[in-house]
Amino acid sequence: MERVQKLLAKAGIGSRRYCETLIDQGKVKVNSQIIKLGDKATMNDEIRVNNELVKLEKKIYLMLNKPPGYISSTVKKEHGIKTIMSLVHSKERVFPVGRLDKNSQGLMLLTNDGELSNKITHPSFNVEKEYIVWTAQTFKHAQKLTNLTIEGRKLDIKKLDVETSKRIRLVIHEGRKHILRIAFRSLGYKILRLKRVRIASLELTNLKQGTCRELSKHELASLRTQLKLTH
Repeated sequence: MERVQKLLAKAGIGSRRYCETLIDQGKVKVNSQIIKLGDKATMNDEIRVNNELVKLEKKIYLMLNKPPGYISSTVKKEHGIKTIMSLVHSKERVFPVGRLDKNSQGLMLLTNDGELSNKITHPSFNVEKEYIVWTAQTFKHAQKLTNLTIEGRKLDIKKLDVETSKRIRLVIHEGRKHILRIAFRSLGYKILRLKRVRIASLELTNLKQGTCRELSKHELASLRTQLKLTH
């Protein structure tokens, strides 16, 4: 038997944290009984979320090169704004692993594998994300940026390269909302472009902006190995 939030994540309902929220909200039933966080079950039990039967799905892993102007959401349109799901064509239900804000671009991973999503997004696993930032002004504060504290927490930068006077490449362990935009703005810099180019071992290669593709077997195997998901 396994904790129900883990089974739901495996079934592609969402990340484990999202599934825990569903349980806390009383939206999950096992064998017709509303459960509480910590309860266990098996996939042989009847598990329902919002009264819909949960079934195991084929695992899908998609890489998307997100253009600016799209928001990260699980619906095709939100308040009339285009979302990344309008760019994704999958028979299986998938959800984004983490987010990029509307004006940012680059690598996004979409899947129905809640365990993998949890490994990437939960801060305790310290998964690397690599970004390129283009600034309007000449960048002169590399040391200040690496020592910056925001809302009581030091900005977790593993590597910083000033590639040109207005182009900076960073590797961070951060997942806080808008954290790079907040960091650069606090030092007086306007970001013109922000692009994510890597998540863990997964790199944005020659993928046309606005398109997506399935991960290759090699990419998926490397990613799972780095995340210590070898089963």
